[in-house]
Parts: sequence; structure tokens; C-alpha cells
Amino acid sequence: MTDPAPARLVVLVSGSGSNLQALLDAAADPAYGATVVAVGADRDGIAGLDRAAAAGVPTFVDSVKAYPTRDDWDAALTAHVAEHKPDLIISAGFLKLVGKRFLTSFGDRYVNTHNALLPAFPGIHGPRDALAYGVKIAGATLFFVDAGVDTGPIIAQVSVPVLDDDTEETLTERIKEAERRQLVEYVGRLVRDGWTITDRKVSIP
Repeated sequence: MTDPAPARLVVLVSGSGSNLQALLDAAADPAYGATVVAVGADRDGIAGLDRAAAAGVPTFVDSVKAYPTRDDWDAALTAHVAEHKPDLIISAGFLKLVGKRFLTSFGDRYVNTHNALLPAFPGIHGPRDALAYGVKIAGATLFFVDAGVDTGPIIAQVSVPVLDDDTEETLTERIKEAERRQLVEYVGRLVRDGWTITDRKVSIP
């Protein structure tokens, strides 16, 4: 009996690609059960694309500015992702909200990570907002993306204590480390074990 083929991951990036690198490193072990088959970006000249190239992974760039309308961009992104026949799409620091066509095609297998314990502190300043509120526990959330902003079904969460002398930078850095470990662990579990989503509850056998 042969081992099943590894699950196909398409990773979307907008910046340095540290989460992408963590997935590339994990996927180097056949036991992980997944391989990164393509990396997409919304801009040229970023380190995330360099990381993909260094790993021999095909890349594509869809800049919003390159298309007449946001819908045209969404259609192009959807088509480019679909070409690679992904089992799971990972937003690894991808800073663009995808549109209706993308979510119709991939909404039940498009995963994003957020640097706060949702539903608290959605948006792009999770750690800053958590500090300003005075919480004692911050963290990261892995979830399936829906049409809202950081509102999709939650896959996993990890807590990170807030220290008395934390700044936005120090808290963000500690959350990033926990977020990266959680992303790698749960992407692996999703592809190896499968999942169901029932009434917003995500179950992994």
C-alpha cells in the first residue's frame, strides 16, 4: 500500500514570508503530509517570493493595481490559485481581502491566522488594541476565512501572556512565535486528518 500523495498547499504572502518559511520547513518532512505547490503575492519584490524561489516553488503575483476593478483582481487571483489544484490555501501575512468569487471557490479551505484571540480585536492592530484595552492574555487565532473581517469559523487558538512591560513590538513578536507554531501544527493536522465545519464549530478527528 502506497502512502497517499501529500496535500497541496498554495500560500499567499505580502511581506517577509516567515510563516511561509515555517510551512516550507515543515513540509520538507514527508510525514507532515503536505507540500507547498505555489506561492502567490499581491506585490513584487518581497522576501516571501524570494523564499519561494529559493525552495524551487512556483510563484505568481496579482497586484490589485494591475486590474481595472477589484472584481477583476479577485477573478484573476482565483484563477491563478485554482491552476495549482490546492487542497488548502494559507494566508500567511496576505494583506488583501479576497472577494466573493475567491470565497465561493475556496471558502471552506482558505485558512488565515490573526494575532489576537478572536472575536476580540479584529483588524490589523490586534496586539496594539489588546495592550490598549489592558488585557492580561493575548494570543493568536487560526480560522477559515469568510466574507467578514476576521469572523470565520475558528480552527485553533493559542494564548500568550501580556507582561507588565510589554510594548506593541515585544508582544507582537511573542505572538508571532506562538502563531507560527500553531499554524504549522494545525495545517498539518487538517491535511492529515481532515475536518468538518458544523454551525461554526470546526472539528478535526
